[in-house]
Amino acid sequence: MSLRNRVTPMGDLVAGPARGLVYGNRGCLHDGQGRIRRFSATRRWIACRLEFKGWQRGPMQQPGRFTELFFLDEATAMAAGHRACALCRRADYDRVRAIWAGLHPAQRGADAIDLQLDGERLEAPGVRRLHAAPLDELPDGAFVARDREPWLVSGDRLLHWTPGGYDHAVARPPAQPARLITPPSLVEVLRAGWGGAVPLVHDSAAKFRGVP
Repeated sequence: MSLRNRVTPMGDLVAGPARGLVYGNRGCLHDGQGRIRRFSATRRWIACRLEFKGWQRGPMQQPGRFTELFFLDEATAMAAGHRACALCRRADYDRVRAIWAGLHPAQRGADAIDLQLDGERLEAPGVRRLHAAPLDELPDGAFVARDREPWLVSGDRLLHWTPGGYDHAVARPPAQPARLITPPSLVEVLRAGWGGAVPLVHDSAAKFRGVP
């Protein structure tokens, strides 16, 4: 049976066989029997490498330990509101901090970043916040909501997200407002150009390149 620890762009947890390309956590979300009981246990939502220094992980969702989460790709993790880990992705974290200093000059350190992201991703505990944004101006890697479904911005296309990959595409409509899922501060990180240690977009998106 698949564990309910696959994360959607909206930040929700679902069960499924596809592990994805990015690992992370937001504290302990499960009870002693491994059942998910909460949406979040901390403001520190991080996205990590699947493997780091040969560390061996024990059984998933052990009592009292953080809940291991998996994301299709970095774009999904960013949309959910997770930022690069300062341990296993130090260079990525330092780049986020450098971009952040230009966006929020008064904010310094992980706590300030996590507090800002918490306000951008949630209206209330467990209630997702969406943001208005011009669809034309969003960078590749951002996610928008259309008909209650998450779609990835990719060039002149929008790619429909599923836990196992991107399954179809539509043309990016011109001159339309969008309901932005990705927190605005992380959209600006994407806009600055991103080439991190984990894949930004899952390989399933490649089949839609050049599709009219």
